[in-house]
Amino acid sequence: MDNISSPDVGYGYQPSPSTETTGLSTLSGNSFAYCRTNSETSAFSEHTDENSCSETASPMSSRSLKVLSRLGMRQHKTIAGDPETINLELELMKERFSKLLLGEDMSGGGKGVATAVTISNSITNLYASMFGQHQRLEPLHPDKIIMWKREMNCLLSVCDYIVEYVSTSQKLQDGTTVEALTSRPRSDIHINLPALRKLDAMLLEILDSFEATEFWYAEQGSISNNSTRVGSFRKVIQVQPQPQRKEEKWWSPVVCVPSGGISEKGRKHLRHKRDCANQIHKAAMAINSSILAEMEIPESYMTSLPKSGKASVGDSIYRHMYSAEKFSPEHLLDSLNISSEHEALELADKVEASMYTWRRKSCMPRAKSSWVMVKDLVSDDRTDKNNVLAERAESLLFCLKQRYPELSQTTLDTSKIHFNRDVGKAILESYSRVLESLAFNVVAWIEDVLFVDKTMKKQEE
Repeated sequence: MDNISSPDVGYGYQPSPSTETTGLSTLSGNSFAYCRTNSETSAFSEHTDENSCSETASPMSSRSLKVLSRLGMRQHKTIAGDPETINLELELMKERFSKLLLGEDMSGGGKGVATAVTISNSITNLYASMFGQHQRLEPLHPDKIIMWKREMNCLLSVCDYIVEYVSTSQKLQDGTTVEALTSRPRSDIHINLPALRKLDAMLLEILDSFEATEFWYAEQGSISNNSTRVGSFRKVIQVQPQPQRKEEKWWSPVVCVPSGGISEKGRKHLRHKRDCANQIHKAAMAINSSILAEMEIPESYMTSLPKSGKASVGDSIYRHMYSAEKFSPEHLLDSLNISSEHEALELADKVEASMYTWRRKSCMPRAKSSWVMVKDLVSDDRTDKNNVLAERAESLLFCLKQRYPELSQTTLDTSKIHFNRDVGKAILESYSRVLESLAFNVVAWIEDVLFVDKTMKKQEE
């Protein structure tokens, strides 16, 4: 996907070994470790039957999936007060409520994870089961849409009861004004949740807009280079003879276009939807970043910080950050020649750890000395030095994330999600993260089609 990795679009993805997961069961306390922008690093993205749902990726038991399927098929048949439907929904609610109270510890031994982590895992795993095997630019299956909306409405309903109390003035019947505490939705939820719901609906609308298309898909290995389907005027295009994109996923279906390429109207539609998905991705990423920034830094992360920021980033980077009069993070990144997303993530972890190390040192009490003047000079120099290095590390980290918007979550972000106890923040973070992932995938699928269309046009010339 050459276009995705270009600076104009700001996309490109190469799986990072450090962020792979081996299953996203709700019984696993590690299922929060979800790739920031692309679900295809997880085990559930391996090529399987399109209509199957991975058992390890499903946030529900097989019995629950059958219940949801039956409920989904009844959408046009159910009449109000149908006893069988009510019983099915009640059983599903009982199972969900039990898992929430047990903290995913089905043994009941009290070793479960916190409620915030449980809900975060549930949203992550629900996304995996609904979209994990969806590798094509086409509408989601109606049953899956029903299940997605039903389950998300249930998980998000918790936010209806998360409120904050504010003091308001109320006038009584006799004209007396009194101060009273009234409840209202918490400000972060009141602002971000409606926005995320809107982004969710927009992404589903984008997929629905590709119901009738000029392109289609063929499974890998089922076609040969430059082969022509029997009874079809369409030529199957393989990327192999052409300049390859930066990553080829063997499990992904091959995009096929007509022999003359896609019509100008079709290209215009693809570009428009790509731009829309791109904006959705940026909006979801901004919400996710703001929520993560508001989460408390776990004490375990602070205690694990290196004693020396210099040792963390290395001598060459430290020298550039410390000695340069005018620090340029862009110039530094250019000189590092980062070749993969894994290297970028590793650098981000080191820079972030160094930044907090220098910040912690700048806040330490100044060492006392009998020579007052020497003490002040040395202390001021030490404080200024640590502050400057921390600020430069922050700017370098910001520039790195801008250059690699598909960057997976850093060690600090993952630690925040794992130790977070705020249910509202957990819902907003996980919801924005999965929407960010879906938007990224939609952009990638559209870029695949445009790439093959461009390749076909070059072959016809």
